[in-house]
Amino acid sequence: MARQEKKHEPLFHIVKRGSIVWWKSWVIRALAVVAALAFSGVVSVLITGENPFDIYITMFKGAFGSSHRIWNLLQGIAMLLCVSLAVTPAFKMRFWNIGAEGQALIGGFVAAACMLKLTGVIPNWLMIPVMLIGSMLAGAIWGLLPAFFKANWGTNETLFTLMMNYIAMQIVSYFANIWAVPKGSGQIGMINGDTNIGWLPRILGQRYLLNIIIVLALTAFIYIYLKYSKHGYEISVVGESENTARYIGINVKKVIIRTMIISGALCGIAGFLLVAGSDHSITPDTIGGRGFTAIMVSWLAKFNPIFMILTSFILVFMQRGAGQVATDLGLNQAFSDIIAGIIIFFIIGSEFFINYQIKFREKEVKTK
Repeated sequence: MARQEKKHEPLFHIVKRGSIVWWKSWVIRALAVVAALAFSGVVSVLITGENPFDIYITMFKGAFGSSHRIWNLLQGIAMLLCVSLAVTPAFKMRFWNIGAEGQALIGGFVAAACMLKLTGVIPNWLMIPVMLIGSMLAGAIWGLLPAFFKANWGTNETLFTLMMNYIAMQIVSYFANIWAVPKGSGQIGMINGDTNIGWLPRILGQRYLLNIIIVLALTAFIYIYLKYSKHGYEISVVGESENTARYIGINVKKVIIRTMIISGALCGIAGFLLVAGSDHSITPDTIGGRGFTAIMVSWLAKFNPIFMILTSFILVFMQRGAGQVATDLGLNQAFSDIIAGIIIFFIIGSEFFINYQIKFREKEVKTK
């Protein structure tokens, strides 16, 4: 009789969670931030020899050290949140829109072009509405093109939207040379600095307050749109299964195109707010990588616009704080990028523990 070998179970195995209470997921993320700060402190000590607690205090001061820094922090959160809101409808539909950078940039470009070419041509009171509509249309077109090809011929939207980023950047670079002040500098400089035509008005003396109010209104709109509207329901169904959507009578092509038009238009608004509300100029770096960071914000918040406020705050706070540490210690920008990268890595890694759990092997009970 053949000898039966004893099977040994692994020490642990990974199991996908069925569901998790929302507050537990945020506790896990909070613990990830604490762990990230601790690890960043160790790295900072090894590189700089500074006390890690001094580094944390410096990070806090970098974000909240003065009223000016607080308003800059809120502006940064608002702009990142705006782009994150823009990509969310597409992501919820499982359309991987990696082109938010280009869609926002082309929207900002149109806003800047209106300021440069329509000043004195149209009434001043009409300038901002024209800039806003032009930015939304430009962003919508930049979102429509990959959606049209995807809906009709099944092209790869990730590559298509990514390539559109580079086209937008080259368009801005080309016209920056043409409109450069002074000629040959390659920089447009501040537009209408003497007249403030096309600049968003200050509210209560704060230049960023209107931007923040507009983004908060967009947050409420996108939350209601995705959760309670018919369009939001169709986006969810298409995201779950296109075949199911077709079976129940949803026009999948129409949903894809419509959603990407909305996504692109919202990116255009972000570009408009940056040009009209803060920068008053346009360069290839105006969006500053927000189009890619927005992917993390939307994903970490599980496509919930309300939770995106918190994830935007965490990322912007960490970036501003790390930048202040680099400045105070006389280090270059690479150091702040290292710290920000470590923190983002820990935050993204926390999603593993939200979606999966580790189960250890149970001890065998010996029977007599």
